[in-house]
Amino acid sequence: MSELDPTLRRGVPEEYPARAVVEPEDERSLGQIMSDLSRNVSTLMRQEVELAKAEVQQSAKTAGKGAGMLGGAGVAGLLAALFVSLALWWLLAQLLAGTGSAAYGWAFVIVAVLWGIAAAVLMASGRAALRDVQGLPKTAETVGKIPNALTGDEEKNQ
Repeated sequence: MSELDPTLRRGVPEEYPARAVVEPEDERSLGQIMSDLSRNVSTLMRQEVELAKAEVQQSAKTAGKGAGMLGGAGVAGLLAALFVSLALWWLLAQLLAGTGSAAYGWAFVIVAVLWGIAAAVLMASGRAALRDVQGLPKTAETVGKIPNALTGDEEKNQ
């Protein structure tokens, strides 16, 4: 540090070291600094929006492929379930034939109850799976870091 004029130290105890006056390195005016700050915040917001768009596109693409495959599997499963149900209905009706003419009706009710139980289990599983959807995790994380970046506390973001 550079030494100060001894007349400036008048009344200051010697245990306090003299400090040199630091000249600011940044010669910009307050208006220029505010302009740079505004431009940087604008750029940051645009980047966050682009990140969100990219995440949404990626999620939508993956979800679209999965939905298409599930739709195809659903149609194939529906056809399989239809034919298995008809076979089960006929089999139950043959087993119940000794109880009277209502055997086909009771067989149909039994098969319908079994499908109702399967539908309830599938609905509960689907609702549980939908609760696990996370949305835009990276965008949420980086947007949460903006206040610290604006206040100069970027160490808190680490």
